[in-house]
Amino acid sequence: MRILIACEFSGKVRDAFTKIGHEATSCDILPTDVPGSHYQGNVLDILNDGWDMMIAHPPCTYLSNAGARFLYPNKVLNNERLLKGLEAKQFFMLLHKANIPKICIENPIPSTIYGLPKYSQFVQPYEHGHPLKKKTCFWLKNLPILQPTDIVNERESSKIAGNWFNKGGKDRQKNRAKTFQGIANAMAAQWGSL
Repeated sequence: MRILIACEFSGKVRDAFTKIGHEATSCDILPTDVPGSHYQGNVLDILNDGWDMMIAHPPCTYLSNAGARFLYPNKVLNNERLLKGLEAKQFFMLLHKANIPKICIENPIPSTIYGLPKYSQFVQPYEHGHPLKKKTCFWLKNLPILQPTDIVNERESSKIAGNWFNKGGKDRQKNRAKTFQGIANAMAAQWGSL
C-alpha cells in the first residue's frame, strides 16, 4: 500500500509501516527527525496523489478541549483564538473528507465549540506498552478499531509536571506531538494487512 502519514516529522508511524513492506511517506512543514521518505511542505500539496491510506496528526493547539479555557480569558471571548480554531477545523475537515480509501485522524479530545465529527474511538499509551495515560481520539474511515496490544497496569498521568513527557523548554510541544512507538507498531500490524 501507499500510505501518507500527514503532519508527522518523527517518522515513527511512517517507519512502522515501511518495516513491514509498505511505501509510506511522512509529510510535515518540519524536516523529518530520521532519514526516510518525507515531504517537507504542506500536506495539501500531495493529498490527492493516489494514496491507499492516510494517518493524519493535524495540529491540535486550537482544537483541543485542554485549550478551550483560553477562549474566554477573564470571561471575554478571545476572537483571535476562535478564528485560529476555525482555521484548524477547516484543515482537519479537509483531511477528514480526503479522497483516500482508508483514513485515521489522530487528535486529543476536541473542544465542543468547533463541532468536529464524533470520533470513532480513543486509545491510551498504556494499551500499547507505555506506562502513561494520554487519551487520544481516532476518527476512522474504512479502518477497524485499533485493538490493545500490550496493556500496562501501572500508569502515570502524562500531565504530571516535570515527568519526562512534560519537560519544559523549546522542544516540549514537539516532544508531546510524537506518536508513542507501541501505538505506531499496532497501527502497522493491524491496518497494514488490510
